[in-house]
Amino acid sequence: MIFLTALPLFWIMISASRGGHWGAWMPSSISAFEGTCVSIPCRFDFPDELRPAVVHGVWYFNSPYPKNYPPVVFKSRTQVVHESFQGRSRLLGDLGLRNCTLLLSNVSPELGGKYYFRGDLGGYNQYTFSEHSVLDIVNTPNIVVPLEVVAGTEVEVSCMVPDNCPELRPELSWLGHEGLGEPAVLGRLREDEGTWVQVSLLHFVPTREANGHRLGCQASFPNTTLQFEGYASMDVKYPPVIVEVNSSVEAIEGSHVSLLCGADSNPPPLLTWMRDGTVLREAVAESLLLELEEVTPAEDGVYACLAENAYGQDNRTVGLSVMYAPWKPTVNGTMVAVEGETVSILCSTQSNPDPILTIFKEKQILSTVIYESELQLELPAVSPEDDGEYWCVAENQYGQRATAFNLSVEFAPVLLLESHCAAARDTVQCLCVVKSNPEPSVAFELPSRNVTVNESEREFVYSERSGLVLTSILTLRGQAQAPPRVICTARNLYGAKSLELPFQGAHRLTWAKIGPVGAVVAFAILIAIVCYITQTRRKKNVTESPSFSAGDNPPVLFSSDFRISGAPEKYESERRLGSERRLLGLRGEPPELDLSYSHSDLGKRPTKDSYTLTEELAEYAEIRVK
Repeated sequence: MIFLTALPLFWIMISASRGGHWGAWMPSSISAFEGTCVSIPCRFDFPDELRPAVVHGVWYFNSPYPKNYPPVVFKSRTQVVHESFQGRSRLLGDLGLRNCTLLLSNVSPELGGKYYFRGDLGGYNQYTFSEHSVLDIVNTPNIVVPLEVVAGTEVEVSCMVPDNCPELRPELSWLGHEGLGEPAVLGRLREDEGTWVQVSLLHFVPTREANGHRLGCQASFPNTTLQFEGYASMDVKYPPVIVEVNSSVEAIEGSHVSLLCGADSNPPPLLTWMRDGTVLREAVAESLLLELEEVTPAEDGVYACLAENAYGQDNRTVGLSVMYAPWKPTVNGTMVAVEGETVSILCSTQSNPDPILTIFKEKQILSTVIYESELQLELPAVSPEDDGEYWCVAENQYGQRATAFNLSVEFAPVLLLESHCAAARDTVQCLCVVKSNPEPSVAFELPSRNVTVNESEREFVYSERSGLVLTSILTLRGQAQAPPRVICTARNLYGAKSLELPFQGAHRLTWAKIGPVGAVVAFAILIAIVCYITQTRRKKNVTESPSFSAGDNPPVLFSSDFRISGAPEKYESERRLGSERRLLGLRGEPPELDLSYSHSDLGKRPTKDSYTLTEELAEYAEIRVK
C-alpha cells in the first residue's frame, strides 16, 4: 500500500520535471469530511527556456485573477493568507520540482469552493492556471444501492467515504445489517483523478420482507470524537414475468401477422415490442398485440417482448421467418484478366429459403450449389475463349432472378488466317485480321516502297472491329499488275505480331491465260503508242522553241514499276519521295493508295544519251517476256 501511495507522487514529480509549456494538473473535484483535512494533489509546468532561480506560487480561493483580490489560501513569498485560512493551509509539494500540492486542515463548510494555483517565476513570468479543483465538504457517508433490487437476486451495497486527509484515516462499519450478510472492507482505493476513497461492501440476497429495511453506514476517525452516519432504505420489488407469447412464426411475403405478449407483475408492467433495438409498440398493460400488415423480407428476424417496471424486467423473443423469392444476384470478382491468370468470381443473393445458384455461359453450366446464398467460380489459366457474357441464376420455390456479367480476357494480338492481299481491277486490297484484347494498333509496311501506313491514317486504311476481332483494309491503286510485298504488324501492351500477307491476285490468272505471246503483243502496242506520242511532242517542241535539242526527254506516261537501268540514284530518291507525297495526299472513297507517276514528275527525269525512251521500253518488254 505504501508503494501504491508513493508511486503517483513519483510519477507526478518525473512528469513535472520534463517541462515544456504553461499548464497545471489537479483533480476537478475532491471531498473531505467536516473537521478533517484534505490534500489537493497538484503539479504544474512552464517553458524550459525560462529557467528561474527560484519558483514561487500562490493559491487563490474562488477566483483566478489577482485584480479581483480573491482570498489568498497560500503564498510562498510572504506567507500572508486570508484570515479564513490562517493556520489551516500549507504546501506539501516542492515548487522547485513543479509540485504544488496543497494541504487544508480542520476544514469547515465555508472552505468549500474553487481553488486556483498561480505560478510566480519572477518578473513578468507569472501565470494563473485556468485548471482548478472544487472542494466539497461532506458530513455523511455515501451509501450506494443498486437501482434495481430484485427479490431472490444477490445485490451489492457499498459505503464510500472520502480519504484525502493524510493525517486522519476513516474506519467504516455497517448499521442494521443483521441477517443480511457479513460486510467486506475493500480498503483505500484511488480514483481516476488522483483522489482517494475508503470503501466497504455488503453482499446479501434480499427478500420481499426486506423491502423498506433501513441500512446504515458509519465513518469514524480513531483518537477523535468525529463520527458520521448515513442511511438508506431498501426498496425490494419482484420483476415482471411474461406468461403468454407466440412461438416462432412463418409467413409468406405479403401476408398478415399478429404477435401477442402478456405478463404478470406488481405494479403493472410497461410492455414493449422491439426489433433490433427499435421500439415498434408499447403500452402499460397486461397484454399487448403487434399487427404486421403485408410483411416483407425486411421484417424477417427476431422480435422481443419486454416487460418492465421500476424494479425489474422480463423478456421473451419470437422468431418471424418471411419466405420470399431470391433477390437479383450480385457479382463480385475479377471482370478483367490477363490470359493465363486465375479468375475468381463470387455470385451472391438473398432469399428464404436459400436458393439454388447456377453460373453458366452460352447455356453451358459452369458451377452450381444447392441451398446456398453464395457461389464461387474459379477459372484457372483463362484463355480468350473464356471471354464473354456469363449469367448467375438464383431460384427457389417462390421465384427466380438472374444477373448477367462480362469477363474480359486480355491477350497479345493473334493474326488470323483470313489475312491476305487480293487484286480487284486496278487496285490491290490487303486485309489484316487480328484477334486481340485490348484493341491493337495495326500498321502496314511496304518494304519495297519504304512506306509504313498506320490505321490512324484513315485516308488509306479502313478498320472495323467485331467483338475481339479487328479487320483493317489497305487499298493500293495502280498495283494490280505488280503488287508489292505487304507486312501487317499488330501491337498492344501484351506484345506484337507481324505477318507478310499472302497474295491472292486475279492478275496472275490473267497472265497465265494470255501467256508469253500475248505479253509480247501487248508490249508492242505499248511501244507503238509511246513512239507516236514522242514524235508528236518533238515536233511541237521544235516549232515552239528553236533551241530545243534532240537530247531532251519529252514528258511521257511512265509506270512506277519501270526503271531504266543505270539511272542516277538522285532520280530514284526523287521517285520515292514523290510516291510518299502522293500517299499522304490522297482523299476519296474508298481509301486508295496511288503509287503511279504523273507526266510532270517524269518530265524532270534525267535521261541517258545512249538510249531513247522507245529502246528502253522495248528492252523492258523483252525482259518481261523472257
